[in-house]
Amino acid sequence: MTDAPPVSIQEVSRRSGLSEPTLRYYEKIGLIGPVPRDESSGHRRYGASVVERIEALSCLKATGMSVRDMHAYLRHLDAEADADRAVQLRDLFRRNADRVAGELERMRVRLRYLQLKTDLWDARERGDDDAEQRAVDELTRTVPDLR
Repeated sequence: MTDAPPVSIQEVSRRSGLSEPTLRYYEKIGLIGPVPRDESSGHRRYGASVVERIEALSCLKATGMSVRDMHAYLRHLDAEADADRAVQLRDLFRRNADRVAGELERMRVRLRYLQLKTDLWDARERGDDDAEQRAVDELTRTVPDLR
């Protein structure tokens, strides 16, 4: 089975969701190796294995993983398989999962704040003093969690 024909940076950007400047940056900092160029035009031509690596990096970036952690991931992935590699990769993903869980919790608090503000203004519109006071009381308890 032969590799698919190399594709342009525009195609890789479309497939991965990463911008062309991000793809160039990832090449510059070594997340992806040097990309071969078309001899006649000088344009980058990405082979199938590089495209797969870029798609994986796109997934990691979408989770908010840092470039440093992406480098670590690739270093461990490219290393010889052993127990230490598994431990290192597990810890890297656990740390990032914990970070995302924290972000989700902060977003839940922000969502609750917005819902309570909606309730407050809805109560004011209706002239419902009791509902307005309940929203104010709940907001008072919620605001410290926003930090």
